[in-house]
Amino acid sequence: QVQLVESGGGLVQAGGSLRLPCAASGRTLRRYAMGWFRQAPGKEREFVATIIWSTSSTYYADSVKVRFTISRDNAKNTVYLQMNSLKPEDTAVYYCAVRSLVTSNYDYWGQGTQVTVSS
Repeated sequence: QVQLVESGGGLVQAGGSLRLPCAASGRTLRRYAMGWFRQAPGKEREFVATIIWSTSSTYYADSVKVRFTISRDNAKNTVYLQMNSLKPEDTAVYYCAVRSLVTSNYDYWGQGTQVTVSS
């Protein structure tokens, strides 16, 4: 089992920045990838970014490329999503999740943190 706790959400003006940490516990993550997803009101959950823990390889959705950066701190077992140049359309609940590199399934999810970007 892996427990995930997101934090760092809040209200920010357009053009501003936020950093979302996601702390993981319960299992070593070296055989996993971690991802960020988001869900806006009335919309389906969408992929934002992912990082392979062991190699730090990253991949981003086109909508956030250049503006968002995913990173991880091995010592803290924490993944971060640095969000810059935020837009109102980035408003959503942001979730982190753990993906098995064997099955490619996202098996564990955090509870989510709200990000609201005002215009």
